[in-house]
Amino acid sequence: MPQLLLIVEPLGQRAERGVVAGEATYRRMLDFAAELQAEGLLLGVNSLGSAARRVSRRDGQAQVLDGPFAEAKEMVGGYFLLDTEDPAVALAWAERCPAAEWATVEIRGVGPCYT
Repeated sequence: MPQLLLIVEPLGQRAERGVVAGEATYRRMLDFAAELQAEGLLLGVNSLGSAARRVSRRDGQAQVLDGPFAEAKEMVGGYFLLDTEDPAVALAWAERCPAAEWATVEIRGVGPCYT
């Protein structure tokens, strides 16, 4: 099963960082993605925006809640999907991820929802 490095970052920290520092941080993340690509491990990568909607269905009716969500203290800021079944490999790369300096890098196996 592939391994996912999920970037969970504090809400609002992107705005606090500012444009210049934000661009430098983004370049570091692109360099990290290039390293994963060079190793043949990168299946997918994306940065995610902070705007969100939540959808649930109750009694046949869709309910849509627009964000930002007041109760949220953090957001999923992006991910790296790795072509490895070895959680130790994913852990080693998570430790090298620049986002680990300002966010949490969560490692999850990707697979069917029944496992």
